[in-house]
Parts: sequence; structure tokens; C-alpha cells
Amino acid sequence: MTMATADSLATGQRSLGGAGLDYPLWPPLTAGCPRTGTEDVSYPVEVDYAYDKADPAGLFAPAPARGGLERWAPLLPPLLAPGLGEGATPLVEIEPGVYVKDESRNPTWSHKDRLNRCTTSAAVGVGAPGIAVASSGNHGASAAAYAARAGLRCVVFTGPDLPPNVDAFLNAYGAVVLPVPWEARWPLLRQVVDRLGLHPVSNLTTTHTGHAYGPEGYKTVAYEIFQDVGVPSAVFVPTGYGELLFGVWKGFAELHRLGLADRVPRIHSCESAASGPLARALAQGLPAARVTVGPSDAYSIASPVSGYRGVLAVRGSGGRALTLDDRELADAQRELARAGLWTELSAAAGLAGLRSLGEPDLSDGPVVCVSTSSGFKDKGVGTGRTEPVTPEWDAVLRRLRTAGIAA
Repeated sequence: MTMATADSLATGQRSLGGAGLDYPLWPPLTAGCPRTGTEDVSYPVEVDYAYDKADPAGLFAPAPARGGLERWAPLLPPLLAPGLGEGATPLVEIEPGVYVKDESRNPTWSHKDRLNRCTTSAAVGVGAPGIAVASSGNHGASAAAYAARAGLRCVVFTGPDLPPNVDAFLNAYGAVVLPVPWEARWPLLRQVVDRLGLHPVSNLTTTHTGHAYGPEGYKTVAYEIFQDVGVPSAVFVPTGYGELLFGVWKGFAELHRLGLADRVPRIHSCESAASGPLARALAQGLPAARVTVGPSDAYSIASPVSGYRGVLAVRGSGGRALTLDDRELADAQRELARAGLWTELSAAAGLAGLRSLGEPDLSDGPVVCVSTSSGFKDKGVGTGRTEPVTPEWDAVLRRLRTAGIAA
């Protein structure tokens, strides 16, 4: 087993379900805290660091914008798997004081690359022959890419309605793609892990805990926002299981802890109204909740369960749990397209959440909406065709008039 590298200040794993419950850094606790979980609720763990040994001034000094989580290695788990230039995504101002953090600029066109750099590193650290993931799309594609980069096999359990474009994406990396009924994904994932020794890089538990190392990669979203605009007044985060939400909150909390930020922004969760388990958990005072998922094209964030990480992030930052229907998501997706950003429907949830609150409150600074992935990932992409136009001026003019370009 590979131990921590000199670059990482990670010291161990800390339970989020009970004070004082600490564990060694290795092996990663991929099924959450073993001493606090019950049949109904699983509590995650997080990675702890020797913060007193960090060099905040050096770590967050201005530097050329180039990808790769190595930049933040001291505040991440050991990065033992090779990277793909993840991170360093642009912050695009779409109107005064309103920014979009465009995570589609990552190597596999989604935020999941930050997570999978860390989780694949964990697989390398424990000497696993490969990784396994249950995913509707983005997570699987990213896991497959990072496994290929590290020379590991990858098994992806996905749903029966996997979009053909995402299916092709997964297979391009040599992953073993297994479409199964949604409810069968996690039980089969557990069997692959237990029987074949593959390292799980997604959830194994009844309510969501996810991989111990994964959300640490998402902290770098907060680091980059801070370097670009300081501490915003609020960050709106598309939310499925809440790992990105937690990572962004923890990143800002670390900046505050290190004396670089004077506060932590409000972190708002932006869920699909077809599910909304985090909103339910917060409303009912629960650590996590399970819901029945209704019909929605926002498949990347239509989650049947939430996890305790999301509760901590929203409550700890004074944020709100927002739920958005497909119409609100589509409106936000079109607004982003008018600004030159082609996003997946689910990825537009951050902007949709902001718009659901009316005029943005910029009294404490700008607001940031995280956009998680490319429009390439949406259902139905590539199935429509633009009708050919007769190569004559009158026909072209009719088409231009229909588009409002010519009178």
C-alpha cells in the first residue's frame, strides 16, 4: 500500500457523524464512518490536514492559470494517479456581478474530473486492479478517463436510458459499460467491489456518503473562485448527492481557517424539483432523506437520496435549499447559451437557482453560479437535424426572416 506523499499535508480521515472519531488516511473509507452508520443513515468521513504546516501565502500566490490539481497538492489527498490538466476553469461574467464557473472546460467536460483525480489516486494508493462506479453519465465518463490514464480497468454501471452520446463517450476510454435498471446499480457495484477487488469511486451506502477523497477535489473550485473574485456573497451549486456542494463549502471554510478569507459565502443547493432529497432533509431536520424521483430531463441531478455532507454545507454557510423544475432549468440553459455557454440541462441549475430568487443581492459581493457540464451530455443531443435549405436567395431570405435577421 502506498503511503502519503511529501506534497500532501493529509493526516487522516475524520467522521462527520461523530465528534472525535478519527481514522488513518489509508485505506480510504469508501462506505463512510463504520461507527456511526445505521441501517437508515450513513455518515461520511472527510480528509483532515496538518493546516498548521500549510503556507497560505505561497499556496494562494498569483500563478499562471494552467490545469492540474498539483497546484493545490498540500491541501488534497496524495495525488498518486496522473492528471489530465483538470481545473483552472474560467469564471465568466454574464452580467455585472454575476459570474458562471464553467466546469465544462475540464478534460471530460464536467466537474467530475476534479473528484476522479483524487479517487483514482486512492485506487492507485491501495493497489487496486481497477475502479468501479455507478453513474448516470458525467461521473462514469470521468472515471473511465482517469482509469485509462492510470492504466486501470474501469467498470461503469449506468441506467437503461443512457444517452447514446454518453455511451459512446464511456466506451471510447475502454470502460466496461453495464446498463442496468437504476435500482440495481448500487447492489451490483457492491458485488464487483467485494468479489473482484475493484476500488469504488462512487457511493456504496443506503444514504449517500460517497468516496472519502472525492469531495476534496471539489475544494479547488472554491480556491479558484477566491483567486478570481475573492469571497463572493453566494455560490449557487447544481446538486445531486451534494458532494460538489460540500467541497465548495469546505474550500471556502479552509480559506477562512487559514486567515485568507474574512468569511464563508452562502452556499445554495440547486436541486431538481423532480426529486429534491436534500431540500426534504433540511426541511424535516434529517441528516439525509430518500425520495421517489419524478420525470425530469435533468437526469444528472435527479437523485433518490441525499447525504449528510449537503446538510452540513447549506446549514454551515447559511445557504438555502432551492428546487427547480425543468422549465426553470431550460430557461437558465437558454440564457447561458445566449451568453455563449452550452451547458447540460442539469448544469444550468446554479443559474436557475439564482434567477428563482429574483434580482441578485450583490451587497456583500458578486455571486457565482457553478455550471457543471457541457450540453453534449444532454438527452437527445445529436438526434435532431436542421432542415436543409434550397441554395437560392429567396429560400435563404425566408429562413433569415423566420430567424428575425432580415425584415
